[in-house]
Amino acid sequence: MAEHAALGFDPAPGNPAAVLALTGKLGASAKSLGEASRVVTDLVSHSSSWQGEAATAFRASLSRDLPRYLASAHTSLAEAARRLTGWHDTLVAHRELAARYEAQAAAAKTPEALTDVRRLARELAAEHAAAARRVAATLNAATDKLAPKEPSLLSSIWHKITEDPADALSNASAILGAIGAGVALFFPPAGLAIMLVGSGLSLAALAMHVSDAKFRKSLTDGFTKGQFDADFWKSSVTLLGDAAGSVPGVAAIASGAKAGTAAARAAMAAAPEASALTGLAPGTTAFRQAAWSTSDDLRQIESPLTGWAMRSSAQETRDRVGVAVAGTGALTGVLDYAPDNEALEHGCTSVDGARGVLDDAPSAVKKSHQVWSVLRP
Repeated sequence: MAEHAALGFDPAPGNPAAVLALTGKLGASAKSLGEASRVVTDLVSHSSSWQGEAATAFRASLSRDLPRYLASAHTSLAEAARRLTGWHDTLVAHRELAARYEAQAAAAKTPEALTDVRRLARELAAEHAAAARRVAATLNAATDKLAPKEPSLLSSIWHKITEDPADALSNASAILGAIGAGVALFFPPAGLAIMLVGSGLSLAALAMHVSDAKFRKSLTDGFTKGQFDADFWKSSVTLLGDAAGSVPGVAAIASGAKAGTAAARAAMAAAPEASALTGLAPGTTAFRQAAWSTSDDLRQIESPLTGWAMRSSAQETRDRVGVAVAGTGALTGVLDYAPDNEALEHGCTSVDGARGVLDDAPSAVKKSHQVWSVLRP
């Protein structure tokens, strides 16, 4: 305020040197982004300047959106630098005029002359504020229209689902398993139906994971090269969860197929002169009844370790603990769609691994043993 003592206010606040320095930094950043955009575009377009396995692997790891994001960011920063350059020139001109008004105010001999100078200074202040708002609006517009946006939560979730559908099936299976276990406490038939759908998703996830070369490589590298890294443990836990989760579904289908085949053969044997369609209706009915009965029996089987640890607890308490254990799987499944966080991912893998070893695997073994005792000739 001391440098505008005569006017009583600063008509054109701002620091041209700071604006000029920022303009230079933005210009240099825009230039670097432009070069990076050109290089990445050449790499993605399979430029002959870099070929081989390393080049192929690098291109595969690049997001298809990266070149577009780099180009947009380059354009955005270049536009911001251009706008700030114009603002710097305006700011210099306004501050020179403000200094002239300050000198005139200091030299004013009459109150009327001082009043006239201060009126001009207020007009300059209004023009200066309007110019500042305009440049701020243009900078915001450049950012809104050209810079890449952070994806929304739903967009991030959808991207993760489409990027790895096998993991999405595993997560959906865990979530449905927990929901089914909770519903079964009050409405067993509805809960069983939900759990069967979840088991079917586990079987589909298992098939997709096993057929994925990248997934298999993370496992084989652990055993053949000793690379027991985070990818190895995550893949191992995922494989264990998929296999354990698919047991009820496979068992229901196998049990239903055995009963349905036997019923169809019996129907055809009773009427040998009839067509093969004679056994369709009784076979279908027997399949449905046997599959449902087997699924309901397996639903009530708990892990031997859990059963031993809670041997003195009431059945209601044991059922609720089972729902809670299943709920941890649903929770880690939901957290898989949270923003990328290495610590969170490792924590979820540890929780899933502990649940798999202490509950899922022993339970799956016990269920498999019971089904085999029914299915074997």
